[in-house]
Amino acid sequence: MSEPEERDPLVKGVRLRGERHKRWLREGEASTARRLAQIGVLGWIIVVPMLIGVFIGHWLDHRFNTGIFWTAPLLFLGLGLGCWSGWKWMQGA
Repeated sequence: MSEPEERDPLVKGVRLRGERHKRWLREGEASTARRLAQIGVLGWIIVVPMLIGVFIGHWLDHRFNTGIFWTAPLLFLGLGLGCWSGWKWMQGA
């Protein structure tokens, strides 16, 4: 295969789709339990960084007596990190 074909996102996408189709033919449709488990994992991937941000922010606010100066931004930072992580996980799944 030539070098430009290896870097072309369309070629990569088609190859990935073909691999996923072959896996589906080999393994069959995923069960309802597996789909629910994937939804649960996705939820935790998003929620855990948010909770970490809240706990660290609350600790910093309590330590420096700053109201919610650290909690709010760290919550949103955790949300962004969690959504990004969930997106990356979904692209690989």
